[in-house]
Amino acid sequence: MNHTRMELTNQRIARITAEHAIVGIDIAKETHVAQIVDFRGMTLARRALPFPNTQAGFQKLRDWIEAACAQHGKVAYLVGMEPTGHYWFNLANALVEQGVAVMLVNPMTTHRNKENRDNSPSKNDAKDALVIAESVSRG
Repeated sequence: MNHTRMELTNQRIARITAEHAIVGIDIAKETHVAQIVDFRGMTLARRALPFPNTQAGFQKLRDWIEAACAQHGKVAYLVGMEPTGHYWFNLANALVEQGVAVMLVNPMTTHRNKENRDNSPSKNDAKDALVIAESVSRG
């Protein structure tokens, strides 16, 4: 990793504090899945949240995030997602319009880090959402 790239990664990591929650979203055509963690990667919700790729689904996501943040004393949050096809556009645009910081995570990063989570290369949407959130927390 060259010096400039390392500085950018460090700047991204420094933006995330103990007061932040990080939301990872596995993008799909019709139903996305979200998981929320703190800056150390500890989950803040008992279960991942499936939600439709609609305005009503985006509101369901916001309500879920805000409830988890309130319950755990988080004052801000970031959202990470893989840019899967064109299915992420509507959600990302809706979040950005509401002032939410959105980070895009390279699908290869998710693929490579999946096994680190539980020593298993298995795939499911909730696990992918968790791996995406952890990737954002590491810059």
